[in-house]
Amino acid sequence: MVSIGGFFNGMNALTLIFASILIFAIAYRFYGIFMAKKVLRLNDAVTTPAVEFADGHDFVKTDRKVLFGHHFAAIAAAGPLVGPVLAAQFGYLPGAMWILIGCVLGGGVHDMVVLFASVRHKGQSLATIASKEIGSTVGGIAGIAVLFILILTLAGLSLACISAMHEAPWSLFTIILTMPIAIFMGLLMRYREGSVTLASILGGILLIVGIIAGHRLMEIHAVHNLFNWDIKTISIAIAIYGFFASVLPIWLLLVPRDYLSTYLKIGTILMLTVGIIFVAPTIQMPALTRFIHGGGPVIGGPVLPFIFIVIACGAISGFHAIIATGTTPKMLGTEREILFVGYGAMLVEGFVALMALIAACTLMPGDYFAINTPVNDYAQFLVQHPEWQAVDLQHFIDRIGVDLHGRTGGAVSLAVGMAHIFDKVPFMDDVMAYWYNFAIMFEAVFILTAIDAGTRVGRFFLQEMLGNIIPAFQDKDWKPGVWFCSALFTFSWGYLVYTGNVSSIWPLFGISNQLLAACGLIVCTTMLIRMNRGKYALCTAIPGIFMACITFWAGYLQVMDIYIPRGQTLLASLAVLAMFLMILVFIGAFRKWYLLFKTPTKLTDQNGESVKVLVER
Repeated sequence: MVSIGGFFNGMNALTLIFASILIFAIAYRFYGIFMAKKVLRLNDAVTTPAVEFADGHDFVKTDRKVLFGHHFAAIAAAGPLVGPVLAAQFGYLPGAMWILIGCVLGGGVHDMVVLFASVRHKGQSLATIASKEIGSTVGGIAGIAVLFILILTLAGLSLACISAMHEAPWSLFTIILTMPIAIFMGLLMRYREGSVTLASILGGILLIVGIIAGHRLMEIHAVHNLFNWDIKTISIAIAIYGFFASVLPIWLLLVPRDYLSTYLKIGTILMLTVGIIFVAPTIQMPALTRFIHGGGPVIGGPVLPFIFIVIACGAISGFHAIIATGTTPKMLGTEREILFVGYGAMLVEGFVALMALIAACTLMPGDYFAINTPVNDYAQFLVQHPEWQAVDLQHFIDRIGVDLHGRTGGAVSLAVGMAHIFDKVPFMDDVMAYWYNFAIMFEAVFILTAIDAGTRVGRFFLQEMLGNIIPAFQDKDWKPGVWFCSALFTFSWGYLVYTGNVSSIWPLFGISNQLLAACGLIVCTTMLIRMNRGKYALCTAIPGIFMACITFWAGYLQVMDIYIPRGQTLLASLAVLAMFLMILVFIGAFRKWYLLFKTPTKLTDQNGESVKVLVER
């Protein structure tokens, strides 16, 4: 494999960018439309939950551009940024191939079909869909699994966000500033008809002014200290923000803030793309490294199957199912918008992941490993691999003013890679520290927009589950239920963040997240079989079964080769529990497939479509 990789070594970053743009454009034009017309048969005559159950709070018909911004901001968390950077340990080729293939055939399909299923089921959760399409027992197990995975996900994302904002007062100031700007935009779009464009322009201007002013304000010692929060303070602040984003009307804070953040996200990625095109850097990381067989300092396992686990959100992610059955289906105006919002946002996220991979791989390999290898292990790493000495790292440290050795986790190496590219643009050679801090803020914004949407979805989950015991919780307008479920769910992940315990089980997120993606595809395949989609159901069944098999393989290796040898019994138990719960769901789904294939009866549902079995919406 290394000899094959040699053919691709020294590739120019421009080649990879243009190839990805071409592939994603063709995918949207042909495969995305094929999914919309042939597989899902999207129909604007079907009334969406946003219209049918409009309440001005959770169910709100939203302009498709604004909804795209919300959905993209919510699904694009740390995964498309950090995952590809960590996967660069194997070389750039495995990560680039998985992002391109996985995004087109897996992630985009997953997001689109799960969103479609939720729209057809009153905007309800994946667990409720599983209950109706497969059975109540399977739905209950799926609900427990999803809630377990969501808590781990939000706690892990929050810790990543804290890591980015800690000792970064300028970044923290700008992130806090997005909240009043978002409320202003929400009020304007709510009470002034046709003001989306005006709100977008004003919000963008205020954000740019805030970024520039924030950088200047941090030069004032008193202001710098005011926003130089410690880890515990940021932990509490994130939980408070998540709570209010969950209980306030969705149009007031969450949607406009995510929409505003999308400007920063897409704008930064476009800047990075232009910078790469202008600078035309060579990818320094080899196409394949010796660590494809395992034993690397960043990721201990081999490239197969760990590449599919490390790069999650940039190719396919179960967390997207939580958003696609949470906030987004409650704001979709027509079914045909599922193509633009679901498939389109996933392709954009795939492009973001590829840009993150390129930014990290333009660093010299020695610099990359010096940043991502723990300080205590780096000396031993150099003994074994003296050819990968740091080259430019001290130069970066001097320019940025921060010690970069042993800053593991991927976020710092991505920020250094972005700053390295921007620094080579003419007239930008004296602002590397500026670009580094800007990149850290950019990553924090990415993560925070997933936290607010995920918290709101967690509240929906709790209300649905408690509603089976206490019917009053099913009423989305019952304020005590809304506030109680929001407080309980926020506390569940907020406590883990405050104590920091979840940081030791972060590897579980990769396994759990991809199992959830497989669950979303397999549950929705059941729905497609019931709706007489025939061979078209293979479009979801094949990636679903593939992700299930590859993730169980990675989970087995993680438990047997890493957790148990290290005596990490608790982590091994949690990983086994997640896999066991999903096995039960998959067995129930496969049994349902068998029964549906044996069912010859054709009925007509309320939308006038021919189906095998009628189910409650």
